Amino acid sequence: MSIPKVLTQLTDLGVSMWLDDLNRDRITSGSLQGLIDTRCVRGVTTNPTIFAKAISGHSAAYDAQLTSLAAAGADAEGAVRAMTTDDVRSACDLFNDLFISSGGVDGHVSIEVDPRLAHDTHATIAQARELWDEVARPNVLIKVPATLAGLPAITEVLSYGISVNVTLIFSLERYAAVLQAWQAGLEKALLRGHEPTGIHSVASFFVSRLDTSVDQRLTDLGTAEALQLQGSAALASARLAWGLYTDALSQSRWSLLREQGAHPQRPLWASTGVKNPAYDDTRYVIGLAAPGCVNTMPEKTLMAVADHGQFDGDTVTDTQAASADVWHRLNELGIDQAQVCAELEAAGVASFADSWQDLLDSVDQRLRDLK
Repeated sequence: MSIPKVLTQLTDLGVSMWLDDLNRDRITSGSLQGLIDTRCVRGVTTNPTIFAKAISGHSAAYDAQLTSLAAAGADAEGAVRAMTTDDVRSACDLFNDLFISSGGVDGHVSIEVDPRLAHDTHATIAQARELWDEVARPNVLIKVPATLAGLPAITEVLSYGISVNVTLIFSLERYAAVLQAWQAGLEKALLRGHEPTGIHSVASFFVSRLDTSVDQRLTDLGTAEALQLQGSAALASARLAWGLYTDALSQSRWSLLREQGAHPQRPLWASTGVKNPAYDDTRYVIGLAAPGCVNTMPEKTLMAVADHGQFDGDTVTDTQAASADVWHRLNELGIDQAQVCAELEAAGVASFADSWQDLLDSVDQRLRDLK
């Protein structure tokens, strides 16, 4: 099967397309390898909701391992840890050649710390270190949330030479703090004697959920100006985030780190499947194409881009002034970005925690049934 031209164009521009999904069937059936070979997939992200769907579903892929874990007396948390780290380890192995050939830029697979720890700095650090040791692959990324408690955890986890995917970023203010936490982590890692060449990081800026929230507020306002601004908030925020990223890379602090072999923390556009069916289903991919970014997407969005995506080149560089104007107009209508993003962060943390608890409950019942 040939690779669609639009996917090649995006890859050649420097957009790394990652799949926002993972389950054991994908690995054992060859489905994931097929997406690597024919759809330019260059990495994988997971989250608690994805694992809950995979393990709590009707797939028999986990039956043998669950039977073995039940016989060994494993509890639900231990069983879930074993199954998820096994899947991530196997996916890391599939991407190892790409990881090596890209110099560590791509070929990463992410696994998240228990989302119930999102407001516990020390527990997050401890579990991140455990996951890093348990997966034991240089191309794994440990996902740490960009909550207030997560910021110092990001610094500390990176300082141990652990590669990090910072997740659940919604606001520009929080993203600016993440950029500071990342660089502080690299500086501390150097002091601890770690080689920065082996430390990788991405910062996951969530997109479509922002439009969903802002659009509802604009619908409630109902004015012509408000309705005209629907669908503008997410792209504007992501493009402004890109401006913060490029500004950080222009500073002397980053220059010193780069001279010692450090890698930039690549912006990763997350939540890129459209929630509003009225919107073009490729908008958060085509509209956020920039050299050096990552876009993690569900398979449905990947296939939509492959089928009918129209490559428009770099759609992010030099868009910051226009994007700032969008938010100026939204602010004039009473849309408070800080409030919207705080609500989205709280909802995101709660949603992942609920998914994780549902997974634990499901696995606990299956273990009981097998004993």
